[in-house]
Order: sequence, then structure tokens, then C-alpha cells
Amino acid sequence: MPTKILIVFYSRNGTMETFANAVAEGARAEGAEVRLRRAREVVSRDVMAKAPGWVENADRMNAEYEAPTSEDAEWADAIIFGTPSRFGAVCAELKAFIDSLVGLWAQGTLNDKPASVFSASSVLHGGNEATILSLYPPLSHLGMIIVPLGYSDPSLYKAGSPYGATAATGRGDERRLPNDPEKAVAIHQGRRVTRIAAKLAS
Repeated sequence: MPTKILIVFYSRNGTMETFANAVAEGARAEGAEVRLRRAREVVSRDVMAKAPGWVENADRMNAEYEAPTSEDAEWADAIIFGTPSRFGAVCAELKAFIDSLVGLWAQGTLNDKPASVFSASSVLHGGNEATILSLYPPLSHLGMIIVPLGYSDPSLYKAGSPYGATAATGRGDERRLPNDPEKAVAIHQGRRVTRIAAKLAS
């Protein structure tokens, strides 16, 4: 029976979407069944319209990826979360989904499930590691087993961090998507979490 991996991410400009698909590639390479889910906006479209491309990108991604549900979290053997850095912390959209898991928390449903986090910011030293660490307390409260990367693969010596896949992708006209070394870390993250989830389930 394949290991079931849920990847829940929020992406505004495609950076976290690119990472999420790389994580999914790694999980599938280990034989996992993957669900990719995009957290939904928590602000109005009027607010979104003030940031160029936000509405259009959200409409495209929301058509491609379902919204995450507590049923997805219950289904999964492990959950990998992706969030852009928002002032050094998890974005509101992903946090809103995590907050919605209170029912599963009350039942202990997420106890002992592996969890891991990847992140990105627009500028170097923009808070990626702090953002990943900001999710460790709620994941601990949910009873999940946090899976960092350490330096468990050579890709970690070229990109990412021991906490999870990361990137600093620039702003405005200089914005870019994660590059191949950064995606290699994300692929490894998907593979590593899948392997650990499979061992825990055996």
C-alpha cells in the first residue's frame, strides 16, 4: 500500500507552487500517493488587486489545486507544509488551515504523523529559517513528528537549509522561480519524509 503524502502550500507568485511540485516529485519517486492542496486567500479580492498578478495567479492555482481539508489531513500518513515568509513567520493563509485542524487535534488524529516545512522569501536573509521554525510550535501541539532535513543529502551543501527547502527569489522584475539546486533540496525533502513515514507505518 503506498505511503500517503499531503502537501499543503500557499503561493502567491508561483514560488511555493514550484517547490510544492518538486516535493511531490520526490515523494512520488518513493512510491507515494500524493495530494497537492493550495490554501485559500483570507483577504478580499479588492485587497488582492493591489498586488499585481495576485488575483490572476490565485484564480489559476485555485482552479488547478483543491483547497485542503481536515479529511485530507486525516487521510495522510505525513504532511509537508509550504509557506512564504511573512515577516519571518508562517503566512496567514496556511496558518488558517492549520487552525482549522482543531477537531483532529481534539481527537489526537495527527499524533505521530511526520510533518515537514519548506519556505521562500523575496530577499536574502528574509526569514526563511525563522518561518519554518515558526511552524514547529503548532505542529508540536498537533502531536506531529517534525522531520527536518539536516545535511542528509549532498544537495543541502548547495542550497536549502537543515530545516527544509528554501529560496530567496528576488523582487519585482528580478523575481525568479526556485532554481535547480533549490528544487533538488525540495525533491529530497519529499523523498525523505516519504521514507520516514513508510518506516513509521511498518
